[in-house]
Amino acid sequence: MVTFNIWDYFVIISFLIVIIAIGFYSSRGSTGSAESFLLNNRKVGLFLFVLTNVATWYGGILGIGEFVYNYGLLSWLTQGLPYYFFALLFAFFLVPKIRAENNFTIPEQIKKIYGKKASLIAATLILLLVSPAAYILMIANIISLVFNFNLLTSLFLSTFLSSIYLFRGGFKSDLFTDVFEFFIMFFGFGVIVIVSWLNFGGVEYLKTNLPEGHLSFSGNASITYIIVWFLIALWTFTDPGFYQRVNSTKNYKVAKYGILISVVFWFLFDFLTTSTGLYSRAVLQKIDNPILSFPLLAERILGPGLKGLFYAGLLATILSTLNSNFFISASTFGKDILATLTKKSDDSKIIFYTRIGLVIVSVISIILAYYFKSVIEIWYTIGSLCIPSLLFPVLSSYIVKMRVPKQIIILELIIGFSSSLIWAILKNLELLPREIDVIEPMIVGVTINFIMHCVALFLKPSNS
Repeated sequence: MVTFNIWDYFVIISFLIVIIAIGFYSSRGSTGSAESFLLNNRKVGLFLFVLTNVATWYGGILGIGEFVYNYGLLSWLTQGLPYYFFALLFAFFLVPKIRAENNFTIPEQIKKIYGKKASLIAATLILLLVSPAAYILMIANIISLVFNFNLLTSLFLSTFLSSIYLFRGGFKSDLFTDVFEFFIMFFGFGVIVIVSWLNFGGVEYLKTNLPEGHLSFSGNASITYIIVWFLIALWTFTDPGFYQRVNSTKNYKVAKYGILISVVFWFLFDFLTTSTGLYSRAVLQKIDNPILSFPLLAERILGPGLKGLFYAGLLATILSTLNSNFFISASTFGKDILATLTKKSDDSKIIFYTRIGLVIVSVISIILAYYFKSVIEIWYTIGSLCIPSLLFPVLSSYIVKMRVPKQIIILELIIGFSSSLIWAILKNLELLPREIDVIEPMIVGVTINFIMHCVALFLKPSNS
């Protein structure tokens, strides 16, 4: 049972009001150009870049709590380390190329290299990949927990809170709300870690009260299991948010060094969230629903006001990713799909289409969140189907030596998705032989596309 008093409500409601106020206030001075609405006129400096880049990386915070509660430090090895690694590769090898192209979106780059058909397919897949549905569901669950609303009301409210200011301010509103959320998420988790340490002690308490293996980085998991999670971290190379933020910077050096600094902050925040998860398991021991381990720990150890602050930190962590995904989904729908299909790409039309995208994405996300009712299921389904399709087309559009004929890219976009989908269906229906049933759908799609891409590179004429 989770209870709140007037000070908790005051902190949480004040946080939500400030977010909306910042979103609308920051929209002042925006011009009517698409570059202003979608990328803040490409003038984001190092400070703003780092804060928004860090804040938008942690939307699945309740899932992290569940993972640490169940597996301990294995969470950091699988959910932290591989993402640092691929982010560093992204910074050194892709950032200069992305910034040099000066595009708005990934589909725009694919269109430039591989044509309109490939671009439209990629845009549709990206629209699925950055669906805000999972994050809307998490916010809705927290709102339902705090205010005792039913799920549908909470879904509508969470959608409203995360998107209303985007209609007016676009990326600039997204950017400045992320900055505020950055500080709240660190402060909220800092509070619960400090209170846990003061109440129970440090490493010795955890050693005594945690299950065996929880303080081991491998967590007794197989090397195959760990490798699969490293492959899942390839999501970094297809994450439209990374590309959007890189394209919004003053120059490539801001993005490159901004990502390097972001890795340091990601490590610090991972320390806070992992510590919170370890204390949750040590203090709470056995609970029925590990995804609520963070809120239940807060209920156990935080007093009035501090609990509200921690919940504000939870909301900030999710909202910072949710509003970014909302805007990327809307701009993908508006600029890369509607504007391409209608052949109307002037600034006013792109902004108008993006606002239409906000409405359509909101409706679809509410339906998905209400239908699935599971964050993990949404992530698993979307990621497994879309990443295999997008990985090689996106990378090769920026890396000249990886480029293959556009017909191959179209096949990769289609086959990567369809092969993963077919495998997922067969796996779900238990129609696969036991020996290969353990293989994840994403691995199937990535492997098929990797082989196809390598063959195409091998057969490509040397002068092309």
